[in-house]
Amino acid sequence: MSKIRIGIDAMGGDYAPEAVVKGALLAHNELPNTAEIVLLGDQEKIQSVLNTLLVTEVPFTIIHCPDVIDMCEHPTRAFSSKPNSSLAQGFKLLKKQELDSFASAGNSGAMLVGGFYTVKAVPGIIRPCISSTIPLYDGRKAILLDVGINADCKPDVLQQFGILGALYSKHIYNVKKPKVALLNIGEEEGKGNMLTQSAYQLLRDSDSYEFIGNIESRDILFTKADVIVTDGFTGNIVLKQLEGMYSLTKKLNLEHDYLDKFNYENYGGTAILGMNSNVIIGHGISNDVAIKNMIRLSYDVTQANLVDKIKDAFQI
Repeated sequence: MSKIRIGIDAMGGDYAPEAVVKGALLAHNELPNTAEIVLLGDQEKIQSVLNTLLVTEVPFTIIHCPDVIDMCEHPTRAFSSKPNSSLAQGFKLLKKQELDSFASAGNSGAMLVGGFYTVKAVPGIIRPCISSTIPLYDGRKAILLDVGINADCKPDVLQQFGILGALYSKHIYNVKKPKVALLNIGEEEGKGNMLTQSAYQLLRDSDSYEFIGNIESRDILFTKADVIVTDGFTGNIVLKQLEGMYSLTKKLNLEHDYLDKFNYENYGGTAILGMNSNVIIGHGISNDVAIKNMIRLSYDVTQANLVDKIKDAFQI
């Protein structure tokens, strides 16, 4: 079997490159031999971290990229003005299929711009999106999407989110027949604004998944749904609220196995669903454990051939 080449932006994130290098080492110890980790970034700085860790045999490939796109830089200008940055070079290799996936915990806007400019969206996809994993109280995992890219959506975009979420749930979380719900202000069919009322009709009529109707935000953690569809504005608010809840439990010293499942470290990142290749965005504050799980997610998404399955679903 050919190697799965996982490209990682070594300079991306608040604690790069140290956290990225440490995370790559952790991932190398857990991934099968079919995975090859490729770090892109300032070789001298990467090597300095390896020296500090007393690593003599480097278990991954390093590609020197002298430029860095900072978190605060304008995404479009930074991507075009720094062709030798780790982000620009990562997408260049991804487009040439010399990488099977590319992930970064750095400037998420630049990651989106890079994806749209290079590998582009799958034909038929109106708006690529990002999702977040929601740990449910019964032990299952639900997918919430969109959670930030698309603040304003039309009904047909939400319908496509249902398809994308169902494909992710089926092929990454192995749910045989994903159930899709629409986030709304009431469970009844006629509830909501013009967007949710129209989206309800489209979601209900789709044969790509099982639509189970509306869901209210208070029921998210107890839902029977595997996929929860909403616009990026609402989804981001829900996600930040859940992150705030987790932070509050830590401040109150509340301990429970279920609460620990809200720790972002467990998930590492999220795939941009609807791109022509595997693009993964990590959290800017990622530590080594989060980076490790971002790399593992990159491997799982690539191994599952998720992009090809999305292409098949949207074949015109």
